[in-house]
Amino acid sequence: QVQLVESGGGLVQAGGSLRLSCAASGRTFRSYAMGWFRQAPGKEREFVARISWGGASTYYADSVKGRFTISRDNAKNTVYLQMNSLKPDDTAVYYCAADPRGPGADTTGAYDYWGQGTQVTVSS
Repeated sequence: QVQLVESGGGLVQAGGSLRLSCAASGRTFRSYAMGWFRQAPGKEREFVARISWGGASTYYADSVKGRFTISRDNAKNTVYLQMNSLKPDDTAVYYCAADPRGPGADTTGAYDYWGQGTQVTVSS
């Protein structure tokens, strides 16, 4: 069992930056692929970024490529999402998720464990 707790969300003006953190419990964190997803009001949860268990491979949605960076510190059981050049369209609840079996994927069904989410609001 893995518990995930996100933090770092908030209100920021367009063009600003935020850094989200996701702290995980459990000694097996370092063997899990991790992902970030987001969900805006009235929309489905969508993929944002993912990272392999060792951190060597990262993947991004086209909408955030070049602006967001996912990273992880396995010694701290934490995965991060650095978000730069934020836009109003980035407003959503952001969730981290853990995939204990595979290399991670762009679909929600690949992930077994989810955090409670953290709100990010970007004003224009």
